[in-house]
Amino acid sequence: MATETTRRRNHRGWGYEDEALSDDATREAAKGIAEHLGFGSADVESPVPLEALELPEPRIRPPGDLEDICSSDTHARASHAYGKGYRDIVRAFRGRFDAVPDVVATPRDERGVEQVLEWCERAHAAVIPYGGGTSVVGGVEPRIGGGYAGAVTLDLSSLSSVLEVDPISRAARIQAGANGPGLEAQLQEQGFTLRHFPQSFELATLGGWIATRAGGHFATLYTHIEDLVESVRAITPAGAWESRRLPGSGAGVSPDRMLVGSEGILGVITEAWVRVIPKPTHRAGRGVRFARFADGAEAVRAIAQAGLYPANCRLIDAGEAKMTFAGDGSAALLVLGFESAEHPVDAWLERALALCKEHGGEWDEARSGGAVGAWRDAFLRAPYLRDTFVAMGIFSETFETAITWDRFPAFHERVTGAVGEALREHCGGGAVTCRFTHMYPDGPAPYYTMLAPARRGHELDQWDALKGAASDAVIAAGGTITHHHAVGRDHRPWYDLQRPEPFAAALRGAKSAVDPHGILNPGVLIDP
Repeated sequence: MATETTRRRNHRGWGYEDEALSDDATREAAKGIAEHLGFGSADVESPVPLEALELPEPRIRPPGDLEDICSSDTHARASHAYGKGYRDIVRAFRGRFDAVPDVVATPRDERGVEQVLEWCERAHAAVIPYGGGTSVVGGVEPRIGGGYAGAVTLDLSSLSSVLEVDPISRAARIQAGANGPGLEAQLQEQGFTLRHFPQSFELATLGGWIATRAGGHFATLYTHIEDLVESVRAITPAGAWESRRLPGSGAGVSPDRMLVGSEGILGVITEAWVRVIPKPTHRAGRGVRFARFADGAEAVRAIAQAGLYPANCRLIDAGEAKMTFAGDGSAALLVLGFESAEHPVDAWLERALALCKEHGGEWDEARSGGAVGAWRDAFLRAPYLRDTFVAMGIFSETFETAITWDRFPAFHERVTGAVGEALREHCGGGAVTCRFTHMYPDGPAPYYTMLAPARRGHELDQWDALKGAASDAVIAAGGTITHHHAVGRDHRPWYDLQRPEPFAAALRGAKSAVDPHGILNPGVLIDP
């Protein structure tokens, strides 16, 4: 059976076991959080420890030639049962595992991936491709329904190398299991960077980014991982799927585009050629304040439509600025930044600031302000805070979308109104805040955060109500159910409303061709 690495992932929350806060540390953190938010309890709840878990017996066992890459121990199964959404954290915190994989397979090479798929086809076991396990939409949870002999999670973390770098074309061939820090360290040895930094960067993998159409560091231009993809290789039950490496092609429907966002239902992504760049050396930025969020939104639209393409252009409303210690609640904050490896970017910043001034923006002359640093620190800490929020009785969830500029004002009012009403009804109060994570010439990608008092023991009921209210409002107002968090199992009801039915039929046909027995990630995007 597979051996444990020295440093193990936290089975119930973000990060690693050695990073989990003790009860005393959680209690100390809770005091400050409760005082700052005005709700939550310093009387923290303790999580159910790993050794107290009682998981069902595995329904299937690996064949003898795969035993050395497979594990069915408690830690392996529990740590691969959930992603990192709020309801995942709540259930794992309480020791509730609704569905767990029977086996976790960690192949060492592509042939191992093929062998696992061959075994699962013979056994009619569902296969859940697993990257960094950072899904917040139920994308890696083995909720597979009936008709399967069991569930096998396919962990690609051993396929983690940068295999080849082409410095002439500025591209690299990277295995799908490489996580953010790992691939960046390998690329930097040769003077390059991918510059794809989602909030999940520490744990998430290249294959996961491609499978979920992840959004990364750049607020404009190179916003999604597909903007960086040259070609993708995947293993399917019907054989290998690999596109020709090209800078662009007009040859029919793109094989890469079919895999990007496929969420593991069409094949297991094993490697990809991606575009890389030299590490930026020129930077310029400011934190710009706006008396009204709407004024900031108009400034962002002007910047987006001016063709300036800032690397960072995140508009944060006054409530979120205060919550993250980036302001006192009196102004919205625009985190604005430009960068380049080739030339100074001061002129671009000056033009963007001029557009901000036309819409009432104000800023300090210092190039790095405390407000921007405070927000950035809060952004990086956010995944770790969820464990503490659950322990102290705070409901915390996010949702994100995209909408065109002409519809944004009415959209924003409708969504915040619906969520605010739901928070009052199901939580007795709370707050919904908004920031722009990405922007386009034709519209922004608003990202909403909900924080409220949780009813201990009833958090999942609250989640159902609030997630439903938010998603209903987003779809009814014309937005997308997700801009960069993927569909998974949690967004399926609204994704089914959003997509055209003829496209759904085409997707079912494609899956039937490459996965005739429906073993790959059943329940995601389409029904088995």
